[in-house]
Formats: sequence, C-alpha cells, structure tokens
Amino acid sequence: MSNLSRHLETTLKSHFHKFKQAIVLLGARQTGKTTILKRIFPEALYLLVDNERTKNALETYDIHSYLQILGEKKQIIIDELHLITNPGRAVKIIYDQIPGVQLIVTGSSALHIKNKSSESMAGRKIEYKLHPLTFSEYLVQTGVEKKLNFNVLENIINDKEIVSRIFSPSDLLGHILSYGLYPELVGMTDPKKYLLELANSAIFKDIVELNLIDNRSKAKELLRLLAYQIGNLINYSEISSKLSMDRRTVEKYIDIFEQSYIVFRVYPYSNNTRDEIGKTPKIYFHDLGLRNALINDFNDDSIRPDLGAMFENFIISELQKIISYEQLDLKLNYWRLKSGAEVDVVLSNSKNDLYGVEIKHRSGSITTAFTSRYPKAKTRLVNRDNFY
Repeated sequence: MSNLSRHLETTLKSHFHKFKQAIVLLGARQTGKTTILKRIFPEALYLLVDNERTKNALETYDIHSYLQILGEKKQIIIDELHLITNPGRAVKIIYDQIPGVQLIVTGSSALHIKNKSSESMAGRKIEYKLHPLTFSEYLVQTGVEKKLNFNVLENIINDKEIVSRIFSPSDLLGHILSYGLYPELVGMTDPKKYLLELANSAIFKDIVELNLIDNRSKAKELLRLLAYQIGNLINYSEISSKLSMDRRTVEKYIDIFEQSYIVFRVYPYSNNTRDEIGKTPKIYFHDLGLRNALINDFNDDSIRPDLGAMFENFIISELQKIISYEQLDLKLNYWRLKSGAEVDVVLSNSKNDLYGVEIKHRSGSITTAFTSRYPKAKTRLVNRDNFY
C-alpha cells in the first residue's frame, strides 16, 4: 500500500486537542480533501452536499433534523459545504446547539463560503488549505523517500549545500512540470485524459453551480490566456482588449479563479521608490498539469519554449505551499524596476530579514540593481540542480 502522507495531516490530527472550533478545509477540487479527512477521522459521519437528499436535509436549518442525521456520532464531516444556500447558518446551528460534536467541513470555493458566511462563522471555525502535492509529498507517495520535508524552502533560508542522493530530483522534475502534482495522478497510466477532463469541466463545476460567472466560454478563454502568461505581469487593460471583455469583468473573473484555488497572484516588494513597480501582480497556477491541460501542451520539458516560466511557477508554487502549511512569518513577493531589472522572489519577515531569489532553469545571477538597493538582503540562485 502506498504512503499517502500529507504535510497537513499532523496539524489536522491535533486540531481538536487544541481547539473546539470547526475545521474548515479549503482547496481546489481533486487535491485530496475528502481522502485526508476520512483517513484522519474514520469514525466521523460523512455527508456529501452534492447528494440532493443531504443538501435538502442540511437546508432545513432545523436542529431536530440535524440531531436525527447525527445520531450517536460525535464527529461530522460535511463535504462541499459551499453548495448549500447558507453554509454559515448550518455551521452556527451545529456549533452552538449540539455540544460535544466535532465539526469538519470542506469547500472548493473560498469565495462562496466567505461571502455568505463570514459573520455567522466568525469565531466558530479555523481554516486550513490543502494544495496539490508538494515535491516532497510526491517523493514519499511514489516511494522514493520515506519522510516529508520542506527542503525547497529550507535550502533557500539556510543556503544549504546540495546533498548526494540515490535519486536525481532533476530527473523526476520533467514529469512534474508536464503533468503537475494532483494526488490522483500518482501511479496513473493516462494523466493527460484526467487533466483534460479536469480543465474542461471539473474546475468550472463550482463556479458554474454557484452562478459566479455570467459567461463560461469567456471565463475559459481568460483562464487559457492566463495559462500562456505564467510569470508575467498582469495587464488587465490588455487582456480586456484581447478578449473583448470589460476590464472589471476580467478582474472579477481572476478574483474568482484565485479564490477557487486555480491561480494565485504574487505582488511586488517595494519601498515606494518611484522607479520600483509597486502594485502590478504576476500570475501563476497552483498546478502546472492543469495549466498545461488548458493550453493542451504536455510536450517533454526538453523541447518546450516555456520551460523557464514553468520551472519558475513550480518553485514559487512550492514556496507558497510550504509557507501555508508551516504558517510561517514569511511574505512572498517579486521585485522589479520600471526599467526591467527584476528578482523573481523576495521573501521577507517581520524581523526585516530579506532574501532575494533568482529562479533559473539552469544558470543565472541576481541583478546588482537589487543588491545595491538592499545590501543586507541574502541572495540565492535556485536552479534545476539545487532546488532540492
């Protein structure tokens, strides 16, 4: 049996030893939310809101109906809570009126849960996010390594030397850059089919069901365009012109994609000097397999013109996952001058520690434009040979 270890497992296992609040586990579809919760809480009553009878029962918002559903169970998992009309009201009733019950809920769309429920869920929940696999989780689940680690970030912070291994992280990277890190893909013989299906329908399921977008075909066009622009500055006006869409609609749809955990934006690090870019974000995908499915390109990384952008997306996504799982005091930004000089990643914390990180598939160096302005910053070069 394969090792399905996830970084978040220890945190979730210890949650109810420390807190009485409900667990709200957020994340994109297919990241393994149901799998991890059923493994950690095997005795819990499991309710899937996608089931019509379950949905109707929860939407009674009636304490007696809820008690009847719960029976003798002391733990309840409500999967896809965002699909009911008022998720916060359901949480409030269970949390306030059924003492001793440990409540665990999942949601694929943070937008709906937050917009409709923030007030009634305030103080009653603690949120966690589950991402696609990290590189370390992939190695453990495929049997290459035995223990999880956060090497991708630790190597940057501690400037670690490359250690010799019986496997080559670089050799394993090609598959990941092409097919991504969705848990279902581990050991799968036809990842293309799975990812194309995900890109064509599954990722839009919640967005469409919750009536969050008015024009599905335009939303898909926009997502495809963003897939071609990973690592680029977002020019909302240019995108709206290219797609004949209103700029506000472009911004709204990108917000929805971000809150559905499909893409994320990275904002600039700036000391407000006039020649530093101070507001414009860059766009990245949480998973490269999904990104490649959107542009229908699973070619080997050795022949891809976008290899540099893909490697950059991979490293930045890894750093985001680790910062999220470890709940670290670290901000991730990029740095750029209006003249074009740039550093891919700037990591900073409340102690004013600063790390400038240049991500290059093979070789490169940090621009002196950054080091001369921030002489106390520690600088790192991350490439295919030293990232892990």
